[in-house]
Amino acid sequence: MGQDNFAMQIRSAYPHLTKAEKKVADFILEKPSEVLYMSITDLADACCVGETTVFRFCKSMKLQGYQEFKIHLSLSIQKGDKDKGQETLTENVSIEDTFNVVTQKLLNSNVNVLMETQSLLDYDKIEWLLNRMMQAQRIFFFGVGASQIMAMMSANKFLRITNKVYCYTDSHMQTMVASTLTAEDLAIVISYSGSTKDSILLAKLAKNSGAYVAVITRFAKSPLTNHSDVVLLCGANEGPLQGGSTTAVMSQMFIMEVIYIEYYRRTYDSSYEYNQKTSQSIIDKMY
Repeated sequence: MGQDNFAMQIRSAYPHLTKAEKKVADFILEKPSEVLYMSITDLADACCVGETTVFRFCKSMKLQGYQEFKIHLSLSIQKGDKDKGQETLTENVSIEDTFNVVTQKLLNSNVNVLMETQSLLDYDKIEWLLNRMMQAQRIFFFGVGASQIMAMMSANKFLRITNKVYCYTDSHMQTMVASTLTAEDLAIVISYSGSTKDSILLAKLAKNSGAYVAVITRFAKSPLTNHSDVVLLCGANEGPLQGGSTTAVMSQMFIMEVIYIEYYRRTYDSSYEYNQKTSQSIIDKMY
């Protein structure tokens, strides 16, 4: 499908769409830039249809799924910007910007993301998660792709103050572990989109095995949040062509830093003791 005429493709297919699919098409054609930053659940709610209708619309457009649809939509929008002489590299940065303008835009973007993430923090949810972390026998961090890096960083950070954190990187090991968790365990699943199949599977397996599931994501409503006990929202807008963006990672890191500091404060005696041991253990590895 050509990236320069995606809207035309939708209009061409329009007569053959179902009544529900036409609602999706109408919304996309009216507000394409908004759709870029919506989860499949958000778009379904905005159109007053089910998620399956959005998925069927994508299939009607001969696309594999919602993510491929958003990639084509993003390419179409960027092509339109280019034709207008306003080609963009990200949401805010233009190819015509000077170096100083780029750095200032990126700084402003990251500051705004942290401010938004801070405003989205729900004290009651943080309180619930901290209590579960302190009670849990084991804490597992899960993520795939860029979110897996965040999961590994989180586990590495908490390993300095407690010995009950785990993070597996192999997808088969992740699913095996998730399926064997117990009610004494806590699973923390990190996924920006909340629509990654592997992350959804991990949360579902962990939930079905009896574990408590916490999710760190951008969208309050997504397929992933259907399998969670608590949802913490990050504040970064990330387009389909910006996977693993710095702003998304920073927003997730900020949330984990808040949780880490609060956990350390509430378990200070034991955490301080572990921190001394782990710090001492790596002294010989440093100059």
